[in-house]
Order: sequence, then C-alpha cells, then structure tokens
Amino acid sequence: VSGYCSARLFKFCDGTAWKHNTILTAVAFPGLLVGMFTVLNVFLSFVNAATAVSFWLVFAMFLLWVCVSTPLIFAGSYLGFRAEKTDVPTKTNQIARFIPEQPFYADVPFSCLFGGILPFGSVCIELFFIMSALWLHQYFYMMGFLMAVLFILVATCSMVSIVMCYLQLCGEDHRWWWKSFWNCATAGIYLFAYSLWFLSSKLDLVGTLPIAVYLTYMSMISIAFGLLCGSVGFLSCLVFCQRIYGAVKVD
Repeated sequence: VSGYCSARLFKFCDGTAWKHNTILTAVAFPGLLVGMFTVLNVFLSFVNAATAVSFWLVFAMFLLWVCVSTPLIFAGSYLGFRAEKTDVPTKTNQIARFIPEQPFYADVPFSCLFGGILPFGSVCIELFFIMSALWLHQYFYMMGFLMAVLFILVATCSMVSIVMCYLQLCGEDHRWWWKSFWNCATAGIYLFAYSLWFLSSKLDLVGTLPIAVYLTYMSMISIAFGLLCGSVGFLSCLVFCQRIYGAVKVD
C-alpha cells in the first residue's frame, strides 16, 4: 500500500527518479525504527537485561523486512507507476502568486501546534487505557471501542486539515502541501509529551536503562502516530482541493 501511494503521488508531482522514491519508501521509516531498536538492544545486551532480543530474532526481523516488506513495496510501486496519472482540475500558473502577509497564528509553527491538539484530544482518553495495558500490565478489553476511536481519529484529522486548508486558501496562501501534513502530524509531539507525563506520574521506573527503553519505544510510537495523522491530513486536503477547484467554472 505504501509503495502504491508513494508512486501515485510521485507520478502526480511529475517525478522521474522512481527508483529513489521506491527505495526511500522501503527504507526510510522501517530503517529508522530498526536503527532505534538495534541501538537500544545493543545497550540491553551489554547489561544482560532480560528484555534484550537475541541476535537470531533480530536477523529474522531483518529477513522479514528485506524478503517480505521490500518486495511488496516494489510491487505496489510498480502498480502505482503503471496507473494513470491523476489530473488536476485547473491549469497552474508558471509564476507563483504573491502571498500577502498572514497573521501569526496562521503560519508555522503556530498553525501546526494548534492543528495537532484536536487529533490528539480525540484519542486522549483511550490512550490512557492503551498505555496502562502496555506499561502497567493491565488488561485491555475494549477492542470494538478502539476501532471506533480509530475512525474518530481519521475523521478528526480530515476535518481539521480541510478546515485549516480552506482558511489558508481564503488568505490567498497556496502553499498548503506541507502545512496540511504538519497541521495533523504534530499530534505525535503531543503524544510524546503525554508519555512524559505518564512516565512521571504513573510509572515507577528505577535506573537509566528502563527509562531509556520506555522513551525509545514511545518515540517510535509517537513517530508512527504523527505520520499516520499527517498522511490522513494531506490526502484529505488533496481530495478537497481537487473537488473545490474542479467545481470552479472558468469562463
């Protein structure tokens, strides 16, 4: 899925280095997580911690990444580049339009920090039970409610990104691409800040290494959560802009 989506977007942006795009899709995010996990596991192995993962298990995970995930990404990328290019509903001017001065709250980083509050707030309550199950060894029963919260999160990210994109376009600022991503991706920052509060108020970790393990895993979860929210926000704005500009009648 990631290879197909990245290929379609790369082709939509008239990109030509399709090999680099596919390799980065297969390596960037999984490589970051594998690198963080490997460094943490090295330190755990040095102190003979019970949570250290054996070399063979790490090697098996590496084989799954190389032999399963990467070929599937290349297959999805192949299908994405073979698909028809997504057309824009209007013609784009070669000369960029002048952007008037924007209020401070409509520019980076204030708009991004404001936009990430609602996606994080939609899962804040459920997040407490999930983290209690992960770190306090409590049972988690509400799987159906968790799915409902996921749908609420996706809907919240879509609505927040579309509203902020509409206000940005009303302010004659056409640079919505990266802003639509970061407006929702900053929810990962709030998630990491919440994990720091959870560490200081709910957990009783003794020693530097347990705290490092907790912060490493929560950093990985926060990055994945931010990428999820940002991707939903960007794709929602892309569809929104196609719809509104497709409805414009140019005489």
